[in-house]
Amino acid sequence: MTQVQLARDPVLPPLDEAGLVERVRSGDPAAFETLMRRHNRRLYRAARSLLRDAAEAEDAVQEAYLAAYRSLAAFRGDASLATWLTRIVVNECMARLRRQSRRNNILPIAAGRDTDFGESDTVDQAPPPRDQDTPERSLARAELRALLERRIDGLPEDFRAVFVLRSVEELSVEETALSLGIAEATVRTRHFRARSLLRESIAQDLEIAERDVFDFDGERCDRIVAQVLKAR
Repeated sequence: MTQVQLARDPVLPPLDEAGLVERVRSGDPAAFETLMRRHNRRLYRAARSLLRDAAEAEDAVQEAYLAAYRSLAAFRGDASLATWLTRIVVNECMARLRRQSRRNNILPIAAGRDTDFGESDTVDQAPPPRDQDTPERSLARAELRALLERRIDGLPEDFRAVFVLRSVEELSVEETALSLGIAEATVRTRHFRARSLLRESIAQDLEIAERDVFDFDGERCDRIVAQVLKAR
């Protein structure tokens, strides 16, 4: 498998979208590399949210880039380049899910199917300021990130991509709807439901973890008793 680099540093000076597209169309390999580096993170996250497998997501992103390169002449700029590329990645992922489902005799949930659970949505609040990094805080964040990734993987398929694009990539409702080919009202609904399900799931994890806070094991008990008896 050819590794698609996920680095974010551009290899060309900043170019506007139209200029970059024109240079890619003219066969400039540096321009195509710049295009990939600009969009890799969003496209990988979208693919990972749908496929729930890192290697499969990388493969899907690579195939989507090749498809985009072959059809770049058809890009008219009606939507942003990022939205156009995301839609190609979503189509590639859904094709992979359909193939997998046929193998497993299970029909996939179509990305564009409207599932109405209500029209509520929540207002995203700004995160609190970060404290100074320490090894302990870095480790704690890594553990929290791993927990959140597992819980996102556990969301229903309809909700995962919406949550990642809205909450992780911070796309607007309109951009998310265009990327996934669903209605804006459906984006709001699924985002609200995804956040609710994540809160419930993480709350259950916290409830279980509370029982083990400040764990008092037998060795500690023995040590305290021994020290008190010794000091009498």
